[in-house]
Amino acid sequence: MSIRALRTLQAIARHGSFASAGAAVGLTQSAVSLQVKSLEEEFGAKLFDRSRRLPVLTDAGKVLVEKSAEVLALYDQLGPALSEEGVLAGKVKLGVIQTALATFLPDALVQLNAAHPDARFHVVAGMSAELAAQVAAHELDAAITTELVRPHPSDLISTPLYEDQFWVVAPKGQEHLSPSELLQAYPFIRFDLASWAGRMIDRALRQMQIRPQEEMILDNQRVILSMVERGLGTAIVPMLPQLAQEIPLTCLPFGTPHMTRRIVMLERPGHSGGQLAAAMAEVMIDLAGSRTC
Repeated sequence: MSIRALRTLQAIARHGSFASAGAAVGLTQSAVSLQVKSLEEEFGAKLFDRSRRLPVLTDAGKVLVEKSAEVLALYDQLGPALSEEGVLAGKVKLGVIQTALATFLPDALVQLNAAHPDARFHVVAGMSAELAAQVAAHELDAAITTELVRPHPSDLISTPLYEDQFWVVAPKGQEHLSPSELLQAYPFIRFDLASWAGRMIDRALRQMQIRPQEEMILDNQRVILSMVERGLGTAIVPMLPQLAQEIPLTCLPFGTPHMTRRIVMLERPGHSGGQLAAAMAEVMIDLAGSRTC
């Protein structure tokens, strides 16, 4: 019995087609079909009804999906169980938002690699909403995202890591203007509404009845700050207070009281990489605490 074939079976059950499952696990559709065929031959049962446009699990297929999830969970625990006491091993697929990638994650990875040389973090960048969906769909083990904003996947565990504050950023030398005046004085560079941060900003602007003149819609904070630095507009971005003090821009608090967002670790209950994800969360919390002292 192939562990990889069982993982492919789980992917088909989650994604609903051989093609989508292949894209998720890095196989061609024909390779997925071959793995399914090998499982059917081994267990002597048809796993899918192929008479429809999309494959549908048979009763035998449903049983194998349920039981193979237990087998895979046990298999994924073998590495940590055989490692030295106090030393973690294994691999975690970790999604991370851009702002965390640019702040604490590199230092966290350095610390964890030194403490647990047999542990591996496969890092994927993305927006909070898409990363949360990937965790819920078993495509990621965990993700560092903004705290859940509706609509969001249900049944995910959320561990707080640290908080960002939202700032109105504008070219240097504009500190004499208020945040609302800055937003009216320049073209507005908007955080993409596909991101949870973008939705939070948009909701706050509407509540404050501020309607800036929209010029650009971007999803990368570094790019937004670069545009502002070159005098192309003003923006609202989430940042740590220390970063707001360090960058060569006018930075004024957004909102009264100062608007914040919480950064969290999202996980599915009982996933196989739980110990490594917990170790990552602990290091991130420690790093954030050291920066705010």
